[in-house]
Amino acid sequence: MSELPNVFDAVTETFEAEVLQKSLQTPVLVDFWATWCEPCKTLGPLLEKLAGEYNGAFQLAKVDVDKEQQIAAAFQIRSVPTVFLVKGGQLVDGFPGAVTEGQLREFLAQHGIAPAEPVAEAEPEPLDAQAQVDVLRAQIAAEPGKDELRLDLAVALLQIGGVDEARTLIDGLPANLATDDRAVRARARLSFASALKDAPAPEALEARIAADAGDLTARHVRGVQLLLAGEDAAALEQFLEMLRVDRSFDDGLPRKALIDAFNVITDPALVSQYRRKMAALLF
Repeated sequence: MSELPNVFDAVTETFEAEVLQKSLQTPVLVDFWATWCEPCKTLGPLLEKLAGEYNGAFQLAKVDVDKEQQIAAAFQIRSVPTVFLVKGGQLVDGFPGAVTEGQLREFLAQHGIAPAEPVAEAEPEPLDAQAQVDVLRAQIAAEPGKDELRLDLAVALLQIGGVDEARTLIDGLPANLATDDRAVRARARLSFASALKDAPAPEALEARIAADAGDLTARHVRGVQLLLAGEDAAALEQFLEMLRVDRSFDDGLPRKALIDAFNVITDPALVSQYRRKMAALLF
């Protein structure tokens, strides 16, 4: 069975559905060939190449005449290779023998078949934090000796508030991983997490901020929640607004929160952007 794009082996049992019915939507080239046929060894790869390059503008059905004698008889095949074009459920044209690539392209063009744009593959939906945790737990169960997975799990746990378990995992890392950049950042996030003990729910904090834009305690806690959830830009906005409202609040907490966040965030462009914003407010 062919695994090439837009190429398939046609057989008697499914010929009507895979060739005749399919041709109602997409033209189908039917390539009659045989293993003993020398010209087939030249024409076949050319047809397969174009089927890939044309990105589904036509389908290529390959018929081994020795195996599929009923199909060959129906098309009255006298020699191989022979190629037929099926469109709209009807045989519309064809040619015997091997031809050049240029002649193949000209044949396709005569019937309005031109290369199509490649179909972009859909990006897989990213796993949410809880799903990441579940996947990593399963991977660790399968490979309990793989310490890198434990670090991955610690990072994922911080995003769903699993602070205590994350701290235990990070403290148990071997020396070679304890100094890994991700481990260092995870420890920094753990220091932020201490601010969330007995913290109100995000909705309650948002309501407090909406009611009083100067509630810097609520802004700080909400910023930490956002940071630990991986919403770095939103977290920095909260800390920056604290600095804008009162830079001296709680012994310089707004500036400290920003600097600590810069040490945690892995996006250098985002850090650079907010460093400039901080400097504009301070200087």
